[in-house]
Order: sequence, then C-alpha cells, then structure tokens
Amino acid sequence: MNFTTLILIFFPFLIALVLFAFRLQQAKWIALITSLLELAFSFYMLFQFNKNESVQFVFNLPWITSLGLSFSVGLDGISLLLVLLTNVLVPFIILSSFGKTYGTPFTFSGLILTMQSALIGVFAARDGLLFYLFWEMALIPIYFICLIWGGENRGRITLKFFIYTLAGSLFMLIALVYLYLHTPNKTFDIIALYEAGRALPIHDQNLIFWGLFVAFAIKMPVFPFHTWQPDTYTVAPAQGTMLLSGIMLKMGIYGLIRWLVPVVPLAFKEWGSTAIVLSVIGIIYASAIALVQKDYKRLIAYSSIAHVGLIAAGLLTWTTLGVQGAMIQMLSHGIIAVGLFFIVEIIFERTKSRSLDELGGIRNIAPSLTAVFIIIMLGSVALPLTSGFVGEFLLINSLFQYQYLIGGVAGLTIILGAVYMLVAFQRAMSGETNLITSTFTDLTISEKLVLFPIVIIILLMGIFPNFILDVSEPAVNNLILQLNQTAAAIK
Repeated sequence: MNFTTLILIFFPFLIALVLFAFRLQQAKWIALITSLLELAFSFYMLFQFNKNESVQFVFNLPWITSLGLSFSVGLDGISLLLVLLTNVLVPFIILSSFGKTYGTPFTFSGLILTMQSALIGVFAARDGLLFYLFWEMALIPIYFICLIWGGENRGRITLKFFIYTLAGSLFMLIALVYLYLHTPNKTFDIIALYEAGRALPIHDQNLIFWGLFVAFAIKMPVFPFHTWQPDTYTVAPAQGTMLLSGIMLKMGIYGLIRWLVPVVPLAFKEWGSTAIVLSVIGIIYASAIALVQKDYKRLIAYSSIAHVGLIAAGLLTWTTLGVQGAMIQMLSHGIIAVGLFFIVEIIFERTKSRSLDELGGIRNIAPSLTAVFIIIMLGSVALPLTSGFVGEFLLINSLFQYQYLIGGVAGLTIILGAVYMLVAFQRAMSGETNLITSTFTDLTISEKLVLFPIVIIILLMGIFPNFILDVSEPAVNNLILQLNQTAAAIK
C-alpha cells in the first residue's frame, strides 16, 4: 500500500490543526514553509510518475465496510496535474498575504492549509462518497475566509455562495447514492459507479447527468448557475478570491471529466450539446458584462466566467483536442487568475480604489508592476507563446470540429477578452497620474516573489506545452476510449 498520496493530502491539514491549537503568531511563515514542502513533494511524485501506467500512488483501505466505503485515493495524469496546480498556487497565495496584517494569522493560515488538503483530496479520491466529503470539506474554510475577512455585505453575499454550493452538492450526493444503490456489491468505488451508471436505462442516466451537472456547473460556474460568483469574488479578500478562481472552480471542471461524462454516456450523448450551448452562452454573456464594468476586480471575475465557459464547452466535445485543451487551460487560467487578482489587490492597497474611472498613470511610476501586468494580461488574452494561447487554440479547434457555428461564437472570447482587458489596462495604467495614483509605489520584494515566478510559468507553459500535455494524454485517451467502447457496445 502506497502512503504517498495520503501524506500529500493530510500533511497541510495536520499543520493547520497545530496552528489552530497553539495560535502561533508565526503562522504565515509556518504555512508558507508547509506549502513549499508540499510543492517539493508534488514534484517528487511528478518525477516518479509513469505516464504509461493508469492510476498510481494508490492507497486503498476499507473504512466503513457496512456502507461499502473505502478510503481510496490515487493519481493519474489528470489528477496529478491538478494537484500540482494546487500546490504551485498555494505558496503564492500565502506569500501574497505577507503585505497585509490579519488579526488572527493562525486562523487565516490554518484555513488556507485546510482548504489545500481538501482540494488535493477532491482530485485524488477514487471513492464516490470520499469525493463528496472532500468536496464539502473544501467549502468550509473558504466560507470562513470570505465571512471573516471579506468586504462590505460579506455576510449576505457569503451566505448566498454557501447556499448555492451546498444545494448543488445535495444534487450530487443524491446522484452518487442512486448509483451506489445500483452497484452489485453496494460500494462507492469509482469503477463500480462507472459500471452501474453505464448499465442504467436512459431515463435514469438523464437524472444522474443533471444531478451531477448542476453541482459541477455551480462550482465552475457555468451560465445560468453563475450568479453567486461576481459578488463573492468581489467581496472576498484577495487570497480568498485567488483560492476560488485559481483552484476551487477547477473542482467543477474536474468533476465533469472524472465523475460525469464517464458515468452516464447515454445521457451525455443526449444532453452534452445542451451543456455546450449553455457554456458558450456564458462566454458571450460574461464577456459582454465585463466590457462595461467599472470595478477592476469585478471585471476580472466576469472574465473568469467567460474563460471557464470556453473550457467547459471544449471539454464537452469529448475529443482529445477538447479535453487536453481543457487540461492545459485549467492550469493556465489558475496561474493567470491568481496573478491578475493579486495585481488588482496591489493597486487597491495603494490607492484604496478599484474604479477604472479613478485610476490612471500608474505605468509612469511603477515600471516593474507594469511589465509583469502586461505579460499576465497578454496571457489572459491568449497571445502566442503564452500559456493562454495553447489552451484556447486547442479548445476552439475542438469546438470548430464539433460544429462551425459554435466554434465561431466561442472564438469571440479571444476578441472580446482582448477588448475589455486592454481597455481596462489602458484606463488604469496609462495617461497621467492623479491625486489617487501620484503616490503609487512599485512592487515590494514579497510582491515580486509572487508575480515574477507567475510570469515565468506563463511563458514556459506557452513555449513548452508538451511537458504538461504528455502527462495527461494517456489518462485522457483512456477515458475517451472507454466512452467510445461503451457507445459501440450499446449500438
């Protein structure tokens, strides 16, 4: 039995318990060191990973035998990349908080580490109920982060977010229990759930499809399940927004890949096109609203909805191009979103404003910030040789092959994204300084330690994307092959 994945999941949680228990004032440094150790361990696993094998680093221990529940975790190429994304971003998120004073740093840092554990658990779970438990566990720390350290109206907005996601999770739980009841040995094992779902008649598969899709669509979010997102992203503290946009929304996309499409192939064939259309509507809808936003943070929140809509649409074509595009774009979006939200936080901390009407002239007195901002923004609008280009090219290509009209409409995300991002950059950074921006200072050392590596990652992913695509390709091809074989057997 391999304990590697188990250590990866529970090490941050154990340190979080220490922070909570002893109320350590050096909590940020302890959390940062913990997250860096997690990152180093993740790279060790990456170098040990054999891309030609399926699930690796497996730990499987019977847990509640009367319910058929096992503590079963393991990683394939898909889940390994998302674990790596989580462990790359968490140190940046913790380091980004060093310039801000929180009254109870041990609570703040402990909640981030708890969420890190839950996120890794979601990506590693090989048992349906265990997946659900980690899914719910991830909600609790981000709820308290937003509630305690959020901005104006945080109570009402955070409660809406909590109710939305909890309601979606209930639909998922019902779907998983229904699948469990149709397994021969009454188990939540992922393979048994796959077989049970594929054996269901079309009517039952349709119910399972929508039960799971609603839960995952809320988490991403996809139109029309997105209404909690802009307010929550805007009111959350910067680190909370980074966790939500950089990592947590990937839970929903991962759910589509791992727990929806392979489980109910007949329902996916019937309703997949509807889900694609909803995703594409979300692209245009969110982009249009982003065009008229005055609040910089809110603009990036709507931009996130548009990018996630493209990821979901391309993924749901269920081709190698689409799923591989979704994989690399998930990583790219996570890195870029953390960079953009941190830059907006830097601007807000120095000017006490996020209004584009009140900013201007920052590039004249902050050359380092301007340089990194330009590269991260160009990654967001999919400039060639940046990480954003590779993913969006694969996704749009897959949608064109699926249907020309849908591909053409989805492709508008690049044009619209370029418009609202470049216009916002011009209004905030160009022109002459004013009373609000005249005292603006350039990046501090801790801010450079966050933003400079993000810029490097964006460029490296754009120039050498095969390193990522090669890790996930065997697992992606295996899932696509399984679905094709199931469809052929049904015919």
